[in-house]
Amino acid sequence: MKIRTKLALYFTLIVASILFFFAIAIYYSSSTYREQQFFSRLKDKATNTAKLLIEVDEVSYDLLKIIDKNTISLPEEKIAIYNSSNKKVYDSDDKHGFSNLNTILEKTRQKKEVHFEENEKDILAIIFPGKLDQFVVIASAFDKYGLSKLKNLRLILIGGLLICVIATMMAGWIYSGRMLRPIAEVVREVDKITAFNLNQRVNEGNGTDEIAHLAVTFNRMLDRIEEAFNIQKSFVSNASHELRTPLTSITGQIEVSLMNKRSQDEYEAVLFSILEDTRSLNKLTNGLLELTHASMDIAGIKLNNIRIDELLWQVKNEIIKRNPNYRINIQISDLPEDETKLIMLGSEQLLKTAFLNIIENACKFSSGKEVNISFSVNNNFIELNVTDLGIGISQADIQKIFQPFYRGNNAKKYSGHGLGLSLAKKIIQLHKGDLTIDSVINKYTTVKTTFPL
Repeated sequence: MKIRTKLALYFTLIVASILFFFAIAIYYSSSTYREQQFFSRLKDKATNTAKLLIEVDEVSYDLLKIIDKNTISLPEEKIAIYNSSNKKVYDSDDKHGFSNLNTILEKTRQKKEVHFEENEKDILAIIFPGKLDQFVVIASAFDKYGLSKLKNLRLILIGGLLICVIATMMAGWIYSGRMLRPIAEVVREVDKITAFNLNQRVNEGNGTDEIAHLAVTFNRMLDRIEEAFNIQKSFVSNASHELRTPLTSITGQIEVSLMNKRSQDEYEAVLFSILEDTRSLNKLTNGLLELTHASMDIAGIKLNNIRIDELLWQVKNEIIKRNPNYRINIQISDLPEDETKLIMLGSEQLLKTAFLNIIENACKFSSGKEVNISFSVNNNFIELNVTDLGIGISQADIQKIFQPFYRGNNAKKYSGHGLGLSLAKKIIQLHKGDLTIDSVINKYTTVKTTFPL
């Protein structure tokens, strides 16, 4: 069922329920008022008749009957008076009697006044005290005009309720369509957005209501999608280029070497060159795989307890083993007395990869291949600063340095693929940490990494 139909039905149901209970209240109050008014008239009629018969000596039984016949009476009116011995002393209509007369008399003497309905007639019985006896006066009549008015009111309320329900349904359908029209516009605009026009945005309308808020939120999502899409296109383009370069080099060297017979030394030189290109290609492929792995949710990665300071020493030893000419100085300060504060939950392999990339990058670009590392624990954070005195990074490049395959203009003469910092950033963020860079061209670069305890 469409939202418009649901809104119209819910609106109609709510209004119809309110009108129904309102109509019931009106009908009930009108019925109660009619009953009270008619019983009041019956009581006045019964009291006046009893007074004439009992208190006025000049009025006899026959005279009272003549008076009743010649005065305006209620429809199907009957008044009967009984003494304390339940003997009838007066009856305005001898043709019709009361069913369960003894019961009526007994209840009246107990309660002083009773009223009820029987065969569409209203019956009232009261006690009338005389000088020598207590009489029970029973009056009954048919409220022809009151019930007719009540029936007419019932028809008016039912007809009015049906008309109001139909009108409410139509109004609900019209206004729900108007209220949902902006959503329909948003849907139409969104449907026009494809991978080829991600720069298109949804009209935000007045910018204040909920639908405008939905459009604003959707536009923000499109901004993120467009940015991710552009990064992906750039990544694919750069990855293709980076992969094509070593493959082209390998293919060219093999083709050239096969053109003529060569000496063993020449073949060995070609093989060493091909091996170097293959290693570069293998390193690039591993970097892409690690970058993909680092983009995963932390919930899908096996986690262990890791001591960050010990992992740092492992990384230093591994780098020195690969490059004996690198110099890495580690300074540790502000260590907590509780050594468990140096332990965090994470992926040892991924964190090791991040530290390797950060420190190897620093050594590669540093003059003298020397790097200073400060490690400390304070303010509930583990802080790691890696500083090199090298070529530095411009402020313009710092904004883009974490994009895959991006390399600063002053770094292109150095070997590499531009994946290291991008990979490190993703790994650090995966572990709820933060990575920032502070640098001055031709002076220094400091990569600051923090992890919450």
